[in-house]
This record gives sequence, C-alpha cells and structure tokens, in this order.
Amino acid sequence: MRRRSWFVSTFLSAAACAMLLGSSAMARAQGHVYTPASSLSQPRDANGNILARTHLRILVPSSGKMQFGASAAAGQPNELPPFPGFTFETPASLACVYQLVEPALPGCNPNVTTANPTGGSRAIALVDAYDDPTAVTDLATFSAQFGLPAANLTIVYANGTEPGTDPTGGWEIEEALDTEWSHAMAPGARLFLVEAANNKLVNLFTAALVASNLVAEAGGGEVSMSWGSEEFTEETEFDSLFTTPGVVYFASAGDAAGVEYPSASPNVVSAGGTTDSRNPNTGNLILQNAWQDAGGGASQVEPRPAFQRGLGYVVGDARGTPDISFDANPNTGVWVFDSNPVSGTGWYIVGGTSVAAPSLAGIVNAAGSFHLSSEAENDELYSGRSNDFNDITYGDCGVSIGNFAIPGYDLCTGIGTVRTLRGK
Repeated sequence: MRRRSWFVSTFLSAAACAMLLGSSAMARAQGHVYTPASSLSQPRDANGNILARTHLRILVPSSGKMQFGASAAAGQPNELPPFPGFTFETPASLACVYQLVEPALPGCNPNVTTANPTGGSRAIALVDAYDDPTAVTDLATFSAQFGLPAANLTIVYANGTEPGTDPTGGWEIEEALDTEWSHAMAPGARLFLVEAANNKLVNLFTAALVASNLVAEAGGGEVSMSWGSEEFTEETEFDSLFTTPGVVYFASAGDAAGVEYPSASPNVVSAGGTTDSRNPNTGNLILQNAWQDAGGGASQVEPRPAFQRGLGYVVGDARGTPDISFDANPNTGVWVFDSNPVSGTGWYIVGGTSVAAPSLAGIVNAAGSFHLSSEAENDELYSGRSNDFNDITYGDCGVSIGNFAIPGYDLCTGIGTVRTLRGK
C-alpha cells in the first residue's frame, strides 16, 4: 500500500493527540501547511488542454510521525471532534459561528458545541475529477462521527465509464471533503458525486453538464465546483454551461492571489475564504477575518455583471471575485475523513476554498429558496439585509497583500460570510 509521507503526517492518531495536548488546556496543533500536488498550478498538457487544480490546503502537525489504525477517542459525543481538545471546525461549531442553529452557543467552541445544521432538500451535485473508491464509506464514517443522518449519495461517471484514481490522492481527498461538508450543511439534501475522467477542464465541464441535468431532474438545487484554472481569453465561451434553469452554481475562488475560472464566470457564485480566529487557551471564537491566501480580485476577462452594479469603486468595470466566503484557512480548517489507499486511512485537517464551495452550496440548499439561476442567487445575496451576513472588516489578501477587508464588499471576502439562513 502506497502512503506518501505528507499524508501520513496529516493523520491524527490518539497517541499524536495526547502528545499535542501536553499540559495546556487546548491542543497545540502547530506545524506547517502543505499544498498537495493536485492543488499546484497545472500547466497545459502536451495537447494544449487546460488542466484544473483543486483548492486544497492541508495542515501538517509538527509532532512527528502519526500512527495508523487508531479510532476516534472513546467517549466523545457524536457531535464533537474525533479527538478532544483541538479547535478545528466541526459541522456543529460552524453552524454556531454562522448562526444556522438557535440559540448559538457563546464562543462556538468545537469541543462543546453539539447542535448540528438541519434541513436541506432536493439535490446538490459535487463535480470532481477521477474516482474516489471510498467516497460512500468515508461519508458514512464522517456522518456517524458527527451525529449526522445517513446521507443519500449517488456516484455518477460523467462519461459513463468509471474513471481511474488520482495517483497523488489529492482529488480523492477533494471528493471526500465535497461530499462530507455539503452533507454537513444540508443533511436532508440528495447528493450526487459526478466524476470526470480526469482534470482536463473540458472533461470537468462535461461533468458539470451531467451534474446540472441531475439537479434539474431532482427539482432544482446546487452544483459545486471546488476547482479551477487561471483565466484564459476564451473563457466567456463557456459561461453558458452554467445556466441550466433551476440550478445555482458555486465555484471556489482559489487559494492564491488573483482570479480563477470558473469562479470568474458571472453565472456562478464565487466562494471565497476567511479565517476563524480562536482563543488559543479557551478555543472560543474571537472574530472572523480575511484569509491572506484566499483567491479573489478583478477579472481580466469577464465584465462586471449587473448584480455588482454600484461596486465600480472596488472592481472597476470587471467581474469581481469572490461573492461570499466561508472558513478556509487550513490553520482553522475542518475535519475530513478519507480512507483512500493512496492517502492512508485517517482524519485530516483541510482548508482552502475547496471547503467553501460545497459548504456554501449546502447552506443555500438548506435555506430553501431554490433560485432559478446563479444570477438570481447573487441578486439576493448582494441585496441582502446587513444582519443576514457577517461583514468582514479585518485582514488583507491579494497580490502584494494589496487588498483589504473593508466595510461592505471587498476583494478578499466579497460581501462577507453567512449569518443565519435568511437572505440566501
């Protein structure tokens, strides 16, 4: 069984947790952030095909080698983290942060917050490359750990044939993340995991069309795309792919300065990234702020859409990204379970705007408005009441860290993060 060293380092065993806990009140998961191969810039292949990359960042603890085979800590209630003491986000803690449940517990500490999101109906389709052979069982493990209902997941091969696996394991972690966190935010929604043959942009677009039809046939819902490429001059020719009636599209904004496609399309909701700053001693939330590595900016190709009217002082005449954001800093990341043989079985701490797209798709699904298009969804988001969103006003991002979180719309966090299910 192949196990790449960086995957081994990200797995949190019970023994490792004990080492990290030490004598302090909260676990100190210090380390470094690793960008998997699937998230590195992807040059065009030999035939000129544009390749997409995932938007994953993984926290690698500095505590040394982790041990395989340990199960979740005994006695942990289902809604809490698989290992005690860490402040990484759970479905319940983020439901608290974004006030998706009432009443919200002060501090929204992941180690004591147990009220999970509820709701969700119709469908959410997750579009990814390659096959994840453990997607169904991984989602079941995640759901059992966090006290979520069993998921209704169907895996669909976009071209009718089961794809091969990603030899790096990165796309498999992406698929685990997408299915687990869309289900976490909308546990009642039907899920489709649509797998493209590989990460060629044209094949992912084909998968997006298949996903669109599945969602439309299910009565409407959302399509999530946690991947992208650098912008290219012909991208406007593909914008019409994201216009199936009854479908709202989400695309992650990227994990580096600048704009990516399809996030830049005016026919998607661009999902950006923020940071949840927590007290290192108590684990309680201090504030939400910008994530310095979050993608965003003014498009070099797409003109400013109607839903961004009045924002010329920020975006000029161009489409600005992101539209709305979600926790994406890997240092304040989310728990993901993956047992792909390449990766090695275990719990991972994952960040990147790959977290944002499926999670926001789930929240909008649970809100129940089911707009007929992404444009209509964006119209509602941009015209929402101020108390329907958390306006992020602290932090910076972008080229030369030259963009700042400011009151109102900005190129680091868009209009901010969600607050309640209203206005979605």
